[in-house]
Amino acid sequence: MSCIKAHWDKEDEKKLHSCPQCRQTFTPRPVLVKNTMLADLVEELKKTGLQAAPVDHCYAGPEDVACDVCTERRLKAFKSCLVCLASYCEKHLQRHYDVPPLKKHKLVEPSNKLQENICSLHDEVMKIFCRTDQQCICYLCLMDEHKGHDTVSAAAAKTERQRELEGSRLNIQQRIQDREKDVKLLHQEVEAINLSADETVEQIFTELIRLMVRRSSRVKQQVRSQQRTEVSRVKELQEKLEQEITELKRNDAELKKLSHTEDLNHILLNYPSQSTLSESTDSSSINIRTLSYFEDVTIVVSEVRDELLDVLREKWTNVSLAVTEVNVLPSLSEPKTRAGFLKYSRELTLDPNTAHRQLSLSDGDRKATFMSEHQSYSSHPDRCNGCFQVLSRESLTGRCYWEVEWRGGGVKVAVAYKDINRKGYRNECGFGYNNKSWALDCENNSYNFMYNKVQTRVSGPQSSRIGVYLDHRSGILSFYRVSKTMTLLHRVQTTFTQPLYAGLWLLYSLGNTAELCKLK
Repeated sequence: MSCIKAHWDKEDEKKLHSCPQCRQTFTPRPVLVKNTMLADLVEELKKTGLQAAPVDHCYAGPEDVACDVCTERRLKAFKSCLVCLASYCEKHLQRHYDVPPLKKHKLVEPSNKLQENICSLHDEVMKIFCRTDQQCICYLCLMDEHKGHDTVSAAAAKTERQRELEGSRLNIQQRIQDREKDVKLLHQEVEAINLSADETVEQIFTELIRLMVRRSSRVKQQVRSQQRTEVSRVKELQEKLEQEITELKRNDAELKKLSHTEDLNHILLNYPSQSTLSESTDSSSINIRTLSYFEDVTIVVSEVRDELLDVLREKWTNVSLAVTEVNVLPSLSEPKTRAGFLKYSRELTLDPNTAHRQLSLSDGDRKATFMSEHQSYSSHPDRCNGCFQVLSRESLTGRCYWEVEWRGGGVKVAVAYKDINRKGYRNECGFGYNNKSWALDCENNSYNFMYNKVQTRVSGPQSSRIGVYLDHRSGILSFYRVSKTMTLLHRVQTTFTQPLYAGLWLLYSLGNTAELCKLK
């Protein structure tokens, strides 16, 4: 009250009095009255006691930017000044809002890295950006180490970078939109795959099972019908035999009675009529087969079962390959290092049923050796009879890698379809001499690639170990020289329509060997 009265006493000469708080003017000088509401509130606070609000959150912690002006307990900085290179709390920042020269300073969010804007050589603010050396410098650097360089103001460089960043952000945002579209397409693709798979299972395989059930039911009906016919025939014959037995027993009883009579005339007169019997049933019409009934049906059904198993074994892979794959993403690139290839390595073995009789298999059917005499192999339709060839047991689909180690005169490292011709000579069944096989001819001084009788000269360093990489879906077949670094010898880009089998063709040379290497 005394402070307000002293203030107005000085303004009495102007006849105009202003409120020290809101600056509203009054004429004449107002009479001050007590604010009863505020007075009551003060009295209430005096009774209950006033708890000071915690202000710890206003002070700077270890992770906060502190005010550089505070002398005692430092408050958190509200802004940092890039001109003063100092940070200020809200109280000490007020001069930057009130003092005209300070209003031009650049204020930013609080930062602990303001000293990074000071040149370490000249202790000056770095306001220039050197494009030549891609660094911020001060004006003294511009006159010394960076003289003649391409420079702009740091603010201009910042604006330029911000434009570049904005362009990058737009590019990223566009890529995000593109990827979101791709994700949506993939989601639709998943739904299409699920729908197609459900339809396939429900339609094709259900129909296949229904067909088997119908066939089974028909066979059962035929068997039952034949069963009734045969049982009826046997029962008819059984009844006939039982009637004959009854008649024979009756005649036997009469003859027995006649044989014990003492009347000679009676015996002589009745014997001829009693001894005449009906024609006996031919026993050859009775054919007891014990458990061999319907054996022919069992044999036929067993043959059908075996044929079905063969279909499932040999053709099922083709069914699997026919399943359409989701091809919306780019195919994986071919490995560059041997370690990369080994991720797709396959443990392969040679099939004795396909080996030429002059090839001896050993080392767990992984190694083939050319021999002068024929081996004691059994006859088999899959055996190669014309060329000294052998195929793998395992079929190859997807991404596969294997290695062949060879010694001697030479070997053809090949892949082939299972239905390749096994009979005849080179032009009929040799790897690379038809459209069902691909072969790399490896000899001591040269390489040649063969497909469908077309020979391609292949250059490259000699090696006794050849790596073969197959990407069946992408139609890629590559042959490599295996060493510390993989050297590509030849690559084929085609379309494979069936599963492939690894093949070896040994040249005519005693002791010549080729082996499917064990890689794991």
